[in-house]
Amino acid sequence: MGRRTKIIQYAAALLMALAAILGGLFGGPAAAAKDGADEGDPLAPDVEVFTGRGFDTCEAPSLGAMSAWRKSQYRAVGVYIGGRGRACKQQVNLGPRWVRSVHDEGWSILPLYVGSQSPCVHSGSKQNVIIDAEPWYQGAEEGRDAVLSAVALGMRENSPIYLDMEAYDRHDPECADTTLSFVQGWSNEVRRQGFLPGFYSSSTSGVRHMDSMRASGVQDLPEIMWFARWDIPGSVEDEPSLADDAWTPHRRIHQYAGNVTEEYGGVTMKIDRNMVDAPVAVID
Repeated sequence: MGRRTKIIQYAAALLMALAAILGGLFGGPAAAAKDGADEGDPLAPDVEVFTGRGFDTCEAPSLGAMSAWRKSQYRAVGVYIGGRGRACKQQVNLGPRWVRSVHDEGWSILPLYVGSQSPCVHSGSKQNVIIDAEPWYQGAEEGRDAVLSAVALGMRENSPIYLDMEAYDRHDPECADTTLSFVQGWSNEVRRQGFLPGFYSSSTSGVRHMDSMRASGVQDLPEIMWFARWDIPGSVEDEPSLADDAWTPHRRIHQYAGNVTEEYGGVTMKIDRNMVDAPVAVID
């Protein structure tokens, strides 16, 4: 083999190695990953699953309120850990001490991240945080931010992070494609960082959109589905927007009531009710 040929092959090998390193650091739209419909139970041994009733509320309650609500039927709590679309930005109670304390008290934690929203989002309050012109890369960037937020609160790898994508017009092709690309970038990055990408949305918009993409063989989808369908009994089964074998087992949450007021132990809160059979935060 000539010296010139050897130099060319050596240079090519260096370029391939560099590409692999950069790909691992930054990911890319072409990176493949499993979707939410794997057969069997692919969850890692260190994943913690909670099955039962939970609630979520805009601002993390005080430690005293969480102790009082041990008298309730709920044992899981959804908290909003970050994202530029988060409604209650001043989370005065939420911090590593809060997370550790409620976990030690027997609560399971469902971390929610409200990032950029679909360009065709229905909610007027989310119009100022829509996805930009590079949705996949923006999704990946916000996925990294979501993981940093979770780690800062003491949550470890194999914890889920649920991307809150409010209801949008999935019938608008351009908007649906933009939203999907953002979700894929976000999910890919969260998964690459060792966390589980989850997805929250309305059953008839975002959730139905994700399931149609799953059925089409699209990759880089979220691994857990949190669907909002109110005013019916709570159940993770028989959801019309999801195929029977999609996001199972232990990969579903049903938000079955919203903006309801309840009181336990002398403490009143306005909450959303959830039936949970899904991963929860692993606390450091």
